[in-house]
Amino acid sequence: MLKSLEELIKTIRDRKYNPKENSYTNKLLADKKLSLDKVKEEIQELIESIEKDTNKIHEGADVVYHLLVYLEANEIKIEDIIEELKKRKK
Repeated sequence: MLKSLEELIKTIRDRKYNPKENSYTNKLLADKKLSLDKVKEEIQELIESIEKDTNKIHEGADVVYHLLVYLEANEIKIEDIIEELKKRKK
């Protein structure tokens, strides 16, 4: 499970440092406003899917992907977020 998430993060970072033509991830990384708009849109779609009990997994995956791209575009490392979460553990 976590291996897939690590691979996704690796792919996002690879696109950031080794852009590929026509890459959707590169498009998001290059346009922070678009990336932010997508995070907001996907969160709203997730909320609606939960309320309607449809496509929750699909929408949840979209939120995770877009959030990871947005964080990376803004120089926020998921490792730092995980460390912060560890500090909060009681």
